[in-house]
Amino acid sequence: MRVLTGIQPSGDLHIGNYFGSILPMIQSQDEHEVFAFIANYHAMSSLSDGGRLSHLTMQAATDFLALGMNPDKSTFWVQSDVKEVLELYWILSGFTPMGLLERAHSYKDKTARGIASNHSLFSYPVLMAADILLFGSQVVPVGKDQIQHVEIARDIATKFNNQYGDIFTIPEFQVDENVATVPGTDGQKMSKSYGNTITIFGEEKSQLKTVKKIVTEVIGVEEPKEFETCNVYNIIKLFLDDNERVALQDRYTRGGEGHGHFKLYLAEVLWEYFRPYREKRSYYESHQDEVREILKNGALKASAIAQPIIEKVRSVTGIKY
Repeated sequence: MRVLTGIQPSGDLHIGNYFGSILPMIQSQDEHEVFAFIANYHAMSSLSDGGRLSHLTMQAATDFLALGMNPDKSTFWVQSDVKEVLELYWILSGFTPMGLLERAHSYKDKTARGIASNHSLFSYPVLMAADILLFGSQVVPVGKDQIQHVEIARDIATKFNNQYGDIFTIPEFQVDENVATVPGTDGQKMSKSYGNTITIFGEEKSQLKTVKKIVTEVIGVEEPKEFETCNVYNIIKLFLDDNERVALQDRYTRGGEGHGHFKLYLAEVLWEYFRPYREKRSYYESHQDEVREILKNGALKASAIAQPIIEKVRSVTGIKY
C-alpha cells in the first residue's frame, strides 16, 4: 500500500509532532510503501522570508532523518525538487469549482488567525491534491482537521477521471484514533500556535525550564495526587511501558512527592529517550551535503513514479502533441 505524507518546514519539532505524526510514519516504513516530502511550496503560503524557508527546509530534513526516516525503505524528498507537481496543480485548477475552495475550513481558520489572505493560501487544497494524485497515493494519513483536503482531492480526481478515464487513483484518508493527543505545558493540545510546546532537540537546561512551566494542581507534597488528569503524567506515560506506568501511578497515589518531583522525572525521561536521536542529528548536522544527496536521490525516485502519471495527464489533456 502506498502511503503519502507531507511535512511543512515550520520550525523546531516538538513531542506533540513526534507522537502525533512522526512516530506512526516512521513505524509504517516496515509495513507500507511510504512517500514523505517536505512541503516547502505549501510553506510559502504563509512564509515569505526566503532565507528562513531554505534554513527550515534543511532543518526539517535533518530532524526527520535523525528521528528514523529511512531513505532506503522510503521515498523522501523536497516538494520543489519534483516540478511536475506545479504542472499538475495548474491542470487540476481547471477541475476545481470555486465553491469547493470557498468551503475549505483551513482557509477560513488561517485567515481568522490573522494569516494574510492570498491566492496560494486559497488554492492550497489544489496543490495538496496534486501532491497526492501525482504519485498514485492510496492512503493519506491526516489529522481530523485535514480530512476535508483529502476529500477535495478525491472530488477533483473523480471529476478529472469522469472526463478522461481512470487516470488517477482515488485516495483514502486515514485517521488513527489511537494516535496520542499530547497535552502542552498549559494542558491544551501541544501546538506552536499556543506557544505550549516542549521541543525534541532543545538544550537540556532550556528543556527543563519548559517542563517546570507545566501547569499542575496546587496540592501538598504529602497528599495523594490524581494522575489521570495530571498534564505531567499524561506526557510521561507516552514514553513508558506498562510496568513503568503502573510504578508511576503508585508514586502519585501514595503521596510524599510533589509535582516538582514528577516534572524532574519527566525531564530525565525526555532527555534519555531522545539521546540516540540527538547523536544521529549531530551527525547529519555536520554532514549537510549527505542530507542534500539523500533528498536529491529521493526526488529522483519520486519523479520516476510521477512521470508515467503526468505523461498520461499531458496526453489526455492535449499538453503533449
